[in-house]
Amino acid sequence: MNEIQNLKPECIWRNFYSLTQVPRPSGHLEKIQQFLLDFGQKAGVEAFKDPAGNIVFRKPASAGMENRKGIILQAHMDMVPQKTPESTHNFETDPIQPWIDGEWVKAKGTTLGADNGLGVAAIMAILEDKTLVHGPINALITADEETGMYGANDLPEGELEGDILMNLDSEHWGKFVIGSAGGIDVTATLDYQEADTDPDDAAVKVTLKGLRGGHSGLEIHEGRGNANKLMVRFVREAIEELDARLTSWQGGNMRNAIPFQAVVELTLPKENVEALKELVSDWLEDFQDEYKQIESGIEFFVEEIATPQKQVPLEIQDNLIDAIYACHDGVIRMIPSYPDVVETSSNLAIINIGEGHASLKILARSSREDMKDYIVKTLESCFNMAGMKVETAGSYGGWDPNPDSEILHLLLKEYKELFGKDGIIQVDHAGLECSVILGKYPWLDVVSLGPTMKSPHTTTERALIETVEPFWQLLKKTLTDVPVK
Repeated sequence: MNEIQNLKPECIWRNFYSLTQVPRPSGHLEKIQQFLLDFGQKAGVEAFKDPAGNIVFRKPASAGMENRKGIILQAHMDMVPQKTPESTHNFETDPIQPWIDGEWVKAKGTTLGADNGLGVAAIMAILEDKTLVHGPINALITADEETGMYGANDLPEGELEGDILMNLDSEHWGKFVIGSAGGIDVTATLDYQEADTDPDDAAVKVTLKGLRGGHSGLEIHEGRGNANKLMVRFVREAIEELDARLTSWQGGNMRNAIPFQAVVELTLPKENVEALKELVSDWLEDFQDEYKQIESGIEFFVEEIATPQKQVPLEIQDNLIDAIYACHDGVIRMIPSYPDVVETSSNLAIINIGEGHASLKILARSSREDMKDYIVKTLESCFNMAGMKVETAGSYGGWDPNPDSEILHLLLKEYKELFGKDGIIQVDHAGLECSVILGKYPWLDVVSLGPTMKSPHTTTERALIETVEPFWQLLKKTLTDVPVK
């Protein structure tokens, strides 16, 4: 595993490897926070934890560079905890196991954490390097970005010192992001009194897995299968045609990840079990045909289980199935001025039904506030008709593009000089903390960049090795060439 420390540039890969050895799933950041504080002390730079749980570093300017514009380097410390069904990994205690697979760095059985570990590692390399020439530097490593940007939302005003914000949380080398979507969490809940099952009925567990999943911002437009939306099609037919009844449903586990697995438990008359098995087989063929150009590993199978004592009441069940079926999932529209970029979308990410409680969790995104409000009201309307309580939380605004950004044009100039080709200006549908930070520090000139990563938020997450060295070269040169304040 530690062979990745020998990759170039050694300073970034060594620090990234050290990050993989520290558990840092969202919501459990005590170990990584202490690790970063200890790192700051060893590097000889000021480091402290703010009231929001962010770690802030300050490194003074090199001699003669005190008059340059101040740079704020920013990344987030937490990672998305996804693992394969067979993995026994405990994200709160176990280190990630990175390995080299040809031109990529991957992880064994889990997410890699290159999102945003490579950005953090690059910041660490800058802070510890005594040979770099640069103006004054602040570094902000935010907490719990993946679950609601809580560290950025609670960032104290006046804490940061600088003129330029360079966010290192983008995932396409050579593309410079100058705008991103806002987002909001939508949760629909319903409590119900469970009904008794018929003791003469049989019970089955139906599992859908093997979908690609993916990042609900960066990959929502690719048409990947959503396990919850596929499962509801089968469940509805099983209820209508085979007198099935729902006892439980668990699908997805992260709001910002397209769900790749869902499991339901059903009861039904014993004489209909074989027909249900045939129905599962038929739907598997349909799903494989529908997604044959996108998904290659779909599994859909049924197991007989002991009949539970309780199930979802009939009317509640039908209302929930209707709501799941009707809930919008996927792209609503593209940005008219950037027709290749998604403007508004929603991701039906998590469903938990059972033991008298139903919960549906969606992440809605839009680069327009009016369209974000539209998708929220669309979802509210859908769930209200099912008698569910709807709550919203974690709202953050979009980041409006500034094509005249001084730091953007400096990066484009440096990129062309270093690599002989033009960089690409991009607006992302994924949410970035830039918009939240700009709300508190509106004078900042902002851009986002990073090396290439694929499939963040999934167990196939991987980092393209060859892009990290040029990323490091560009960072160093830009720090040296930052204009006078």
